[in-house]
Amino acid sequence: MAVDGTYNIEIDTPMGKQESKLTLKSDGAKLSGTMESSFGKNDFTGTVKGDEVSWSMEINSPMGNMKLDYKGKVAGNDISGEVKAGDFGTSPFKGKKV
Repeated sequence: MAVDGTYNIEIDTPMGKQESKLTLKSDGAKLSGTMESSFGKNDFTGTVKGDEVSWSMEINSPMGNMKLDYKGKVAGNDISGEVKAGDFGTSPFKGKKV
């Protein structure tokens, strides 16, 4: 699928830019992957519809456990979208396929 691959992404959070390595793998409408960041490596599952992806995961942050809900769109080698971080609101992210 066009969404499959590894991306270096940057999330523009209220606490500054956060960099992560995102790996996506699709199987029909199912999405799976991993995200590696300063918060560790997290596996996740989600959905894919055409070039649109969404997934959720929990991280252990300095503020405690937090649920992250991602929604994005893949266009060629680029990915962009937004992540809702618990009660901290929504932040944009963007990245490129490695």
